[in-house]
Amino acid sequence: MSSMYPRTKELSRTRKSLSDSPPSSPSPTAKNFRHDRASRLDSGGGDSTAEPLGRTSSYTRRETRLAALNKHEDDTSSRDYKKMYEDALAENDKLKSRLDDSKQELTKIRTQLDKVTQKQDRVSERSTVLESEKREKQALEKRVTDMEEELKVLTELKSDNQRLKDENGALIRVISKLSK
Repeated sequence: MSSMYPRTKELSRTRKSLSDSPPSSPSPTAKNFRHDRASRLDSGGGDSTAEPLGRTSSYTRRETRLAALNKHEDDTSSRDYKKMYEDALAENDKLKSRLDDSKQELTKIRTQLDKVTQKQDRVSERSTVLESEKREKQALEKRVTDMEEELKVLTELKSDNQRLKDENGALIRVISKLSK
C-alpha cells in the first residue's frame, strides 16, 4: 500500500539522519523516533534488534501516507480555489458586460421616452391651440351669422326707408296738388 504513494523528502531525510547519526550522540528527534519505534516493537512482541534502524515502522509509513494524501488534497483544493476564483472572475466579467448592456438599453429607452413625452407635449399644445382656434372660429362664425342677420335687417330697413321716402314724396305731391 505504501508503494502506491510517493515517498516524500521528509521521510528520506529522517531515514538518513537515523542511519548517519552515531549511536552515542543521537539527535533529540532521533531519540524520540527510536524510543517510539522500540516501544512499539516491544509491545508487539518483536525483538528490537531484529529490525534494522533504517526501516520505518507501520506508524511512520501511515504518517507518511497521510502527509502525502494531505499534500495532494491541499494541491487539489488550492487548484479548486484557483479555478473557483477564475470562474467567479469570468462570471463577474459576464455580469459586468450584461450590466453595461442593460445600462445602454436603459439610456436608449429613456431617450425614446423623452422623445415620446415631448411629442405628447407638442400634441397637447397643438390640441390646446387647435381647441382655442376652434373656439375662435366658432365665435367668428357666430359673429358672421349675427352680422348677416343684421345685414338682412339693415337691407329690410333700407328698403322700408326707401319705401317710406317714396310714400312721403308721393304724399307731398298730393298735398301740394291739393293746396294749389
